[in-house]
Amino acid sequence: MANKTPANPAVKNYVKIGVIAAIVIVVAALGAWGISALRGGSNATVEEALEVVTTDAANAADLRIAVIRMDAIQNDAAVLKDLAAQRKSYEDQLRNELEKKQKELESEKAEIEKSQDVLSRDALQRRIVDYQNRVTELQRDLTERAQSVEIAFQKALNEVQEQHLNPIIEGVIAKKNLSMVIDGRFTRLGSNATNLDITEEVISALDKKVSKVKMDTPQGF
Repeated sequence: MANKTPANPAVKNYVKIGVIAAIVIVVAALGAWGISALRGGSNATVEEALEVVTTDAANAADLRIAVIRMDAIQNDAAVLKDLAAQRKSYEDQLRNELEKKQKELESEKAEIEKSQDVLSRDALQRRIVDYQNRVTELQRDLTERAQSVEIAFQKALNEVQEQHLNPIIEGVIAKKNLSMVIDGRFTRLGSNATNLDITEEVISALDKKVSKVKMDTPQGF
């Protein structure tokens, strides 16, 4: 048995620190908006710049406008609900594994604390370093796998949007001869605005076209 050596106070304090913070997995929304920066390269006046603008404008009598609520499509379309369920399944696996590993590390931490008066200073320090490395490795592994879940989910979302949702919306625009489709999340509709919201029609058409799209298996699963 190793010689008893008074434990380092710093070591005692270290092993009493908590094990690991829970992994937070961000739920991404459907689609992404890009913003481009505009940089002027001319010294023209406003009047000179406006010379390229015509006086033509849309006539209200000719406009056919519709509203679509992308948040409702994300929540109610069958294919998107199925994708959300697939992502949740992977997230649940990570949470379960995290809980299991936490219990193992907490048990190991308790053993280290009990052995402080038994192990030599060097042996205790080596055990603490090994413990710390395992915690760091666990954090890195879970974070990377959580990110891979999100990457696979976003890839599947893009596939749905580009191959299925966008063609449906474009088809509805053509069939209804619409001039403009507005994101309904930012609009307020009056009670007399009939046939303005096309969300349910888009959802029905999307459900008929596709109901499932399998996510790629995330790395680490």
